[in-house]
Amino acid sequence: MTALPQSLRDHLAQDVTSVCFCWIVRRMDGTVQGFTDHDRALTVDSVICEPASGFVAGAIESGLGFAGDTAEVAGALSSDAISDSDIEAGKYDGAAVEQWLVNWAEPDEAGLLKRHVIGEIRRIDGAFRVELRSLSAKLDERRGRSFLRRCDADLGDARCGFDTNAPGFSATGTVVSVGGGQMVATGLEGYEDGWFVLGRLTWTSGARAGTAATVAAMRQGSVAGEHVLGLFEPELAGIAAGDMFTLASGCDKPFETCRAKFANGLNFRGFPHIPGNDLALNYADGEGDFDGSPLVP
Repeated sequence: MTALPQSLRDHLAQDVTSVCFCWIVRRMDGTVQGFTDHDRALTVDSVICEPASGFVAGAIESGLGFAGDTAEVAGALSSDAISDSDIEAGKYDGAAVEQWLVNWAEPDEAGLLKRHVIGEIRRIDGAFRVELRSLSAKLDERRGRSFLRRCDADLGDARCGFDTNAPGFSATGTVVSVGGGQMVATGLEGYEDGWFVLGRLTWTSGARAGTAATVAAMRQGSVAGEHVLGLFEPELAGIAAGDMFTLASGCDKPFETCRAKFANGLNFRGFPHIPGNDLALNYADGEGDFDGSPLVP
């Protein structure tokens, strides 16, 4: 049961009430935004909640036990509040959302109803719908280690141990142009095609500064000193000529790449010698080569 302050409980016990909902969004980059479905601004928990933002509460599913609760909120895309480019840039991914019940006649009478994490965001005709997942939804996430042939570490993390800032494995680039789902950039001279594929691109300037993306493709451009980059994104919203970024090399996870590209075979976190289903179910028939040689040379 939600522990509402006594003053708000007394107000709810009256025949006529003056309550509304407020939402406080705390993004991963430290930005805090407040919204309310009331017709004037309210200050809740020291955060100004803006009216006329189009925020409307949807259905809320809740139950006993450890099952994850879900809720939904809808609103209008506004350049002053939540913009399409910010959503595309991933600035709301993983953001925390607090839902408050507030007496708009006495805003100090406010109670925190739920804490959520932003899940799926859908955008339709200038509006958005946000799935809000309860904190217990994390209990549904897969935990522990999987035994796979490929490495399950992230390049550069503590388990991998490789320094992605080492010479030859990082670069700084500048966008020259954007179009056709790709962008042309300079600053990557000396790197062969595909070197930064699956690598991490972090924006250091422009509208998407502080956000990151994964490189999907890289090839030499038609002009000397330029490279064409593709990202794992349907659109390159918010990217403009002159934007700067840093790149860290990517890894496709097999043992051969770990050894040949990064000389980091001793820290490989996969299990390349695990036999596949075909080999595990095979039998000696006189035709196969069962000489005991390693699966990975």
